[in-house]
Formats: sequence, structure tokens, C-alpha cells
Amino acid sequence: MQRTYKPIEIARALNLSTSALRHYESWGVVPAPERGANGYRLYTDVHLAYFRCLRTMFAGFGVAVTCEVLRHIQAGQMHDAFWLVNKEQALLQQDKQAADQTMELLRRLELPAFADTKKKQPISIGEAAAIAGVTTSALRHWEKEELLTPLRDADNGYRLYTPLHIRQILIIRTLRSTVYLLRNLKDIVHAVEHQSVEQAVKLTETAIQGIHARIRNQFQGVHQLVELCRAVKLME
Repeated sequence: MQRTYKPIEIARALNLSTSALRHYESWGVVPAPERGANGYRLYTDVHLAYFRCLRTMFAGFGVAVTCEVLRHIQAGQMHDAFWLVNKEQALLQQDKQAADQTMELLRRLELPAFADTKKKQPISIGEAAAIAGVTTSALRHWEKEELLTPLRDADNGYRLYTPLHIRQILIIRTLRSTVYLLRNLKDIVHAVEHQSVEQAVKLTETAIQGIHARIRNQFQGVHQLVELCRAVKLME
């Protein structure tokens, strides 16, 4: 027979309020508890495992993903829950790779592909796109998003790009498909524009530290997810 807990006991164990427990229960991510003769909720070790998993996973996976994972567990769909978690960790891996590539770009003193070109500087939008491996429409879009500010030819108004612009374009290209770093993208690009590569490096380092913190939180959440699966007899 499982031990039963009063709501206040669960709340104190997890440093929560009893209203928070009721709130999570109302989301349908924790099994409804039985009621005592006095109408009070009677939580069990299983409920404790659900609440602990919920709270731990929030930091690494966010509310929406955590709730979806726990609904899978309630439905006995352990592998669906695991694959969802795996998908989120794969996305974080992409963010880490993008951050590392950005750091490499920022620390590189020269841009070989640009330096080797015999075209005179500054160069046209077509030449800049070809060197950076992007489309001209992408360069126009990033300009509209205020990520790039190319020069303009005084005679015809055509866009002109310098080596500094190429470095910005490479950074944007590297980060455009990421999720976690997009909030820092404009700051990083603008720091490069103002010749403050040191500040751009600092911003990128801060983003990387955030990724490190998130992966630690994710693995703590995964640990509690496994413990929950054991508590509900989905895993031996």
C-alpha cells in the first residue's frame, strides 16, 4: 500500500504552494488524486514523482513540452515521451553547434573567401551573396529586419558590401535556423557592425553559457522522468 500525502506535505517537499499543486492538476498533467472522507486530496508517491518531474523538467524543456511529455506518461506512452525529449535535446545540440561556429567566425582575423577575391572592394549584392553562400533576397530580407546596413553607391543607389558586412552575413547565416540564439542575433551582429568584436564574443559566450545551463537542466529533468517511469511501472 502506497503512502499518502497531504497537499501541504507535497508542497513543502518541493518548495511549492498548495495552490500550485492544484493548478498543475487542473492542467491534466498529474493524475487526479483520491479524496479522503473529509474531501481533502490524498496524494501518493506516484503523485510526488509526477510533481517532482514536472518541476524539474520545466527549466530544461519549458512548460509546453513538459506537459506533453507527462500526458504521454499518463497514457502509458513512455517511448513517445522519450522521443519528444530526444527531439528537444537534438535542437539544443544544433544551437550549440551554431554558437561554436559563431565564436569561430568572430575570432577569425581574416575571411579567406573574401580576401582571395580579386574583385575591388566594396562589392555588389550579387558578389556578397555568392561569397557567403546565400541568396540576394536573403540579404534584402536581413536588411529589412535591420540586421544589415549595406553602403549605397552615391551615383546609382546600389547596395555595396565590405568585408565587415561579409562577416555579419556569415554570422546571420550560421544563426538563422537556431531557436535559442535568435534572441541574441541582432545584438551580436550590431556589435560586429560597430567594430566591437570583443563585445560580440562576450554576447556569444553568454549565449553558450545559457546553453550549458539548459543542457544541465535537461539531464536533471530526464533523470526525474526516468524515476517517474519507474514509479508508474513503465520501466523496471
